[in-house]
Amino acid sequence: MVRAVFYPSECASSGEELPGLERGTAVTIGAFDGVHLGHLHLIERVRAAASEAGAVPAAVTFDRHPASVVRPQSAPLLLTSLEYKLELLEQAGIELVLVLEFDAARATEPAEDFVAEVLVGCLHARAVVVGHDFHFGRNREGDVALLQRMGARLGFDVTGIRLAGMRGPGGEEPISSTRARRLLAAGEVRAAAALLGRWHRLQGVVTHGDKRGRELGFPTANLAVGRDMQLPLDGVYAGWYLRPDGTRHQTAISVGRQPTFYTERDFSLVEAYLLDFQGDLYDELGTVEIVERLRGQEKFPSVEALIDQMTSDVAQTRRVLSVAAPRR
Repeated sequence: MVRAVFYPSECASSGEELPGLERGTAVTIGAFDGVHLGHLHLIERVRAAASEAGAVPAAVTFDRHPASVVRPQSAPLLLTSLEYKLELLEQAGIELVLVLEFDAARATEPAEDFVAEVLVGCLHARAVVVGHDFHFGRNREGDVALLQRMGARLGFDVTGIRLAGMRGPGGEEPISSTRARRLLAAGEVRAAAALLGRWHRLQGVVTHGDKRGRELGFPTANLAVGRDMQLPLDGVYAGWYLRPDGTRHQTAISVGRQPTFYTERDFSLVEAYLLDFQGDLYDELGTVEIVERLRGQEKFPSVEALIDQMTSDVAQTRRVLSVAAPRR
């Protein structure tokens, strides 16, 4: 299991390194939102550097997206919660994650102080691997060149690598969290999955809704997904529902504002109809994986017309998922 350390509460700010890091670390730094294929390419280099140096493969990330502090009005929606991000980093082979509290003080911290305090003092870094265009610290003043200068003096190697790319409409494009968010917002969930290396997940506690689905013969689990999470474009999707006990169920998923019943709603709901399932899901932590968009949301002229369409949605969900293998 990945060792998650929250800074500064679990790592002294006096310059002491964490216990158990006598071998030092090979470390990368970033928000790692989505832990997509580009991040995995970077992490492979970290693991190789750790193996060569006999060090612990590690990552530094943040308790929130830095943009939520630096530019809150334009901060991006999130692809992964912190908990899921830690899980994905563990799957990728990272053994230690240092989670920094990102606040106004951290945002204005000089880059040199970050290196001395976190990378050297806390993590005892022996190798640092980042993207070639990586920037950090106050006013983004830190870069690969600064890391290399400090590394030569403080005893760690620095590697800046080119970001992994994937072909897009305009040719080869870097794999990025921004690109994945853009695809999800457009409803292109398969294209987003190609960047993430897995189906996009949404998670939330199952809460009581208005029970319209039950009245229509399609009882749904209403997931209380955080408002800071990236939803796909409003529509109906085929996907999977994962229960806390590890079971997986074929699911028709509605993301939207119930236009047949409401003229206005402040936010989109995530509702999951589990095929061939009977049971109580209330208050459990439910997870849906979004596989394919079936259609957009629409206002139906009658309840009967809506039921007919939902019946068709269920049949189409079965067809889609019969050939859609689960991803990592």
